[in-house]
Amino acid sequence: MTSKRFLAIAASIFVFALWISSNALAQCGLPAKLVHPSSWHPQDGNARLIRAALSSGQFDSDAEDGATIVGMWHVTFTAKTMNGASIPETVIDNALVVWHSDKTEIMNSGRPPQDGDFCMGVWRQTGDSNKYKLNHFAWGGNAFPTEPPTEIGPPAGPTHIVEEVTLSPDGNHYTGPFTLDAYDTSGNISTCFTGVVTATRITVATTVGDLL
Repeated sequence: MTSKRFLAIAASIFVFALWISSNALAQCGLPAKLVHPSSWHPQDGNARLIRAALSSGQFDSDAEDGATIVGMWHVTFTAKTMNGASIPETVIDNALVVWHSDKTEIMNSGRPPQDGDFCMGVWRQTGDSNKYKLNHFAWGGNAFPTEPPTEIGPPAGPTHIVEEVTLSPDGNHYTGPFTLDAYDTSGNISTCFTGVVTATRITVATTVGDLL
């Protein structure tokens, strides 16, 4: 067996092994289209291998978007107006919020669970890399009980919250104005608030005491 023939056979076996490896990666959750298996090209009778590699940049979309707001937050909503009239500053919600890298968001509100305490939104950056706009909806649920200690309030329509926030330079806080429009089941605005939202990032070191 000549050395050239031996090299060609060895190269073919190596290419086949890489093809199997790329399919295994795809089955484990890595998209197959991101894997470029080595290919063998005869050139002047010699085997030539091209190294397998992953496409660059597929895992750094957050970095490309500057999406440093991604993460989990402790958020407080402080109302300053109600139905267009000034009111004493009043905390109307104390929530846990997660901003996702796919530009969606979810909030666990401080509302009673039976009245609907989870709601969702979508976000984008606006202008500067540290400014964000959130378009958020609570889809139906119930109003707060009108005659406590009633366990559940009457049916309520959706709530629409819009936030325009600025992330702090250290990436651990954000704040900005919000508007909240609550609707009845017929789609009419029943209550509206404007105010300020403030948030502190939750980390692996955060404790319950930090959130109270």
